[in-house]
Amino acid sequence: MTETSRGLPERPLSPHLQVWRWHITMACSILHRASLFALYVGVLLLAGWALALASGPEHYACYTGVLGSLLGKLVLFGITVAVFYNVAYIVRQSFWDLGKGFDPKTANLTGVVVIAFAIVAAVVTWIIAFATGAI
Repeated sequence: MTETSRGLPERPLSPHLQVWRWHITMACSILHRASLFALYVGVLLLAGWALALASGPEHYACYTGVLGSLLGKLVLFGITVAVFYNVAYIVRQSFWDLGKGFDPKTANLTGVVVIAFAIVAAVVTWIIAFATGAI
């Protein structure tokens, strides 16, 4: 009679831990998920702003004071980056839906372009906002 083990067999680790290496398209995918989370936070902040506006001048002043703090501005800047990243990523995905840009060189290049666009566009937006006195 053969002896069988009653416990679970040892399973190997996921292959990506031994085979895959980090690349820009993986980073873009992870950043896209993070940007969607940031956009959810942005919607909650927008809803909070509307509630503060409806609650009266004291609540509105308190809410805008929190958003106007250094931490609040940092969060709003992150949301701005997320908006621009999401726009650029969707444009990239639209080309992929057309069957374009799948070769590794183009995919890597467009990944870098998407990230760079999001950061540069957010910085330019905030510079304009500061220059016009909006912030």
